[in-house]
Amino acid sequence: MTAKPNLTDREPEIDYKIFLPALCAALLCALPLIIAPEKSADAANAAFGFVTQRFGWLYLWFGMFALFFCIWLSFGKYGNVKLGAPDEAPEYSNRHWIAMMFTAGIGGSLIAWGFAESMYYLKSPPLGIEAGTSMATEMAHVYPLFHWGIIPWAIYALPAVPIAYMLYVKRTPQMRMSNGCDEALPANARGPAKLLIDIFIVLGVLGGTATSLGLGVPLVSALVAELFGVADTTMIKLCVLLVWVGLFGASAYRGLRRGIKILADINMVLAILVTIFVLIVGPTTFILSLSVNSLGLLVDNFARASLWMDPIDKGGFPESWTVFYWAWWLAYAGLVGLFFGRISRGRTIRELLMGVICWGTLGTWAFLAVASAFSLHVDAANLAPIAVPDGEKFAHMTSDVVSLSTALNEGIITMSEMVAKILATLPFGGFVLFVYIVLCLVFYATTMDSAAYVLASICAKDMKNDEEPRRSNRLVWAVVIALITAGVVLTGRLDTVKSATVISSLPLIPILGMMCFTLLKWLKQDFGDQVSKPELVRNNFEA
Repeated sequence: MTAKPNLTDREPEIDYKIFLPALCAALLCALPLIIAPEKSADAANAAFGFVTQRFGWLYLWFGMFALFFCIWLSFGKYGNVKLGAPDEAPEYSNRHWIAMMFTAGIGGSLIAWGFAESMYYLKSPPLGIEAGTSMATEMAHVYPLFHWGIIPWAIYALPAVPIAYMLYVKRTPQMRMSNGCDEALPANARGPAKLLIDIFIVLGVLGGTATSLGLGVPLVSALVAELFGVADTTMIKLCVLLVWVGLFGASAYRGLRRGIKILADINMVLAILVTIFVLIVGPTTFILSLSVNSLGLLVDNFARASLWMDPIDKGGFPESWTVFYWAWWLAYAGLVGLFFGRISRGRTIRELLMGVICWGTLGTWAFLAVASAFSLHVDAANLAPIAVPDGEKFAHMTSDVVSLSTALNEGIITMSEMVAKILATLPFGGFVLFVYIVLCLVFYATTMDSAAYVLASICAKDMKNDEEPRRSNRLVWAVVIALITAGVVLTGRLDTVKSATVISSLPLIPILGMMCFTLLKWLKQDFGDQVSKPELVRNNFEA
């Protein structure tokens, strides 16, 4: 049975010292995208190239650091430290905790990329593999598992522990990542430094969220167009965005327990049903055989893939994919770290870290293994041929009809359109498209209302651990997220979506480093070398 939180009717005041600068910074990013989308897209892409080329090595190094730090912390002497009072039970049951964790952390984006990512790798394989070979096809199934697996969830888990320790052991009244950096900041400059950290966290959350919705809006729009046989227009995309604003705005308004938890439970059921359906009606033996094969290849190539920068040939794959993905997880680390920490009261450090990494990885691998294998099957069997349009751009193509992967990489169709074509090949295609639309709407609504909740919490003043931020505060951030997403959608370019993430993620690397340092200082101060107890709790704990 879960512990019942002490809810009050008090709504915390807005902390305008953080709210106004963060809001202004967010609007300065959103308005140029809406007013001058092409010029803004070019500037964002230039910044993307600079960051990935100069700091790509840093992102890959930090991913490995996050993984090994989480493993060391889980199985070291502080793994049994309890994130709460001695008699405090977990606030949420395992089922609710896993559902909220998965859907807030990755769910919406996963269903956008699940059927699509492997198709890019067929024409531009990683690790110097020649395109068109059997190994290229096998690695096209491996790399989505790598990009959505252990390292990403370790990056997510890394800030969750200091946040939970800060909230439920130190009893810090404000849910801000900057409070988890105290021991790494000089006392005389702590105030301005923490304000700057909070603003960077807000921008990181907005960048990661804009990337997710920037991918999700075209996906749902393409699914709707495929289902009803209409043109996929900008108007449809903006209508989809308005529906999301209503959904996650209403959920954020209702709050964490009544809104996000309910949507998260619906998400998990729908995602499991879709995965099982595709596995059963698709090429089951092929999916299972390829998945087992991919796990072996992933184990063999894990270290190489984790640190591969292609410094000699400079083909651009690490920067375009692995560095981008690590940057995406980092940009979201502010949102996910705060959210995971907030919902993990009463668990031990080991339970939190291993729960996030193991359950998160298991969930993403299960969906990706099925979705990627089915996409590769559809492409190899040419079950959804695409007609080549007329024009000079496609004059070099010798056939009037091409496969999905060729159409995608030649720019004939978009990623979202390809996913819609793949789903339409399933039995009861129209019904599957409808279910997938619902799944996307609910998944993205959950991710976005989690973002609005966390952003509002950062900008709340004196918010207690059993309280939720002011409703008007949450709705403001829901609108800001929608504005930034609208700007990204109007550019109509996937590279702009990716640029928003990478640019906003770079400051998160030193911030997470400071949080790790602060956590270790706290653990040393509170527990010293206690290692014999099965569960460690602060002796001077004050409820």
